[in-house]
Amino acid sequence: MEFKRILAVNPGSTSTKIAVFENEKNIFLKTLRHPAEVIAKYPNIIDQFDFRKNAIIEEIRNAEIDINSIHAIVGRGGLLDPLEGGVYEVNQKMIDDLRSAKNGEHASNLGALIANSIAQAIPGAKAFIADPVVVDEMEDVARFTGHPLFSRRSIFHALNQKAIARAHAKTLNKKYEELNLIIAHLGGGISVGAHRGGRVIDVNNALDGEGPFSPERTGTLPAGDLAKLCFSGKYTLDQVKKMITGQGGLVAYMGTNDAYEVEKRAEAGDEKAKQIQDAMAYQIGKAIGEMAAVLKGQVDNIILTGGIAHNPHLVAYVRNMVEFIAPVVVYPGEDEMKALALNGLLALNGEVDIKQY
Repeated sequence: MEFKRILAVNPGSTSTKIAVFENEKNIFLKTLRHPAEVIAKYPNIIDQFDFRKNAIIEEIRNAEIDINSIHAIVGRGGLLDPLEGGVYEVNQKMIDDLRSAKNGEHASNLGALIANSIAQAIPGAKAFIADPVVVDEMEDVARFTGHPLFSRRSIFHALNQKAIARAHAKTLNKKYEELNLIIAHLGGGISVGAHRGGRVIDVNNALDGEGPFSPERTGTLPAGDLAKLCFSGKYTLDQVKKMITGQGGLVAYMGTNDAYEVEKRAEAGDEKAKQIQDAMAYQIGKAIGEMAAVLKGQVDNIILTGGIAHNPHLVAYVRNMVEFIAPVVVYPGEDEMKALALNGLLALNGEVDIKQY
């Protein structure tokens, strides 16, 4: 089989991860660290474009990889309009929306822009994104909240959830589209999705307001109490938003966003750490139960993935709550770079349709 060489680009707030794959084999992996004082020089995220792109090209050259040998560049998808999961070729509308920060500023917005710019300089190369956080396949009935001023939004770990779903399906000699799965991504944020026939028909907004609390997020809060807090005069809007995302969950309870540290403290006999860890596991299990109802009990497997899935106590707690629904399978950790690259490979090989934004 002819090999395809793929460059994956994943910009974060203070780093850029890059990887080169030959088919499914990773031949180069690097995390470029960007000091806060360097990032601070740029008024807006889009202003970092040339700096980050040039750093990537320099690293590829330093690794003695011929950049002209690359067949596709797959960037981390940014804050675009809601779209179906899949692989999208970077087009002008996508570029315009990301450059204008139409749906908000985020470092991931640079992924598609950098991918496109590098691809344009390589004869025959393609630029893609795959399964960005704004993947929205929710059914209309799932969007209602209880008041017409509010609507539920699909923002979750689509890239890892769908990559794990496909990998799991492969172990069963089935296609992802043939399975009903509940997948819980357990990381800095926690998302629990109901996957039916290759579509995530319901999922909590893992960014800013639903589901289990996590290392950095509060998850769902009591609405009445939250309203009182917002009008107490003690907090600004920015303070409340940071409380919900960034300073909630384990940070608020334990003073750290390091779930492994909390795990070790619990193992050492810290009762508060154990109680908070169990409460997080309890909320994960409860969310899985909700998604079982969404799938009407027709669940092939429950999958736990993400960094916190390495925690044996938490996994056992969740398994004890939900294994009556379906067998629980654990894929600890995540590999976003591999997920990006494999999506690019599927597109190049014609195994998935290339979609247009």
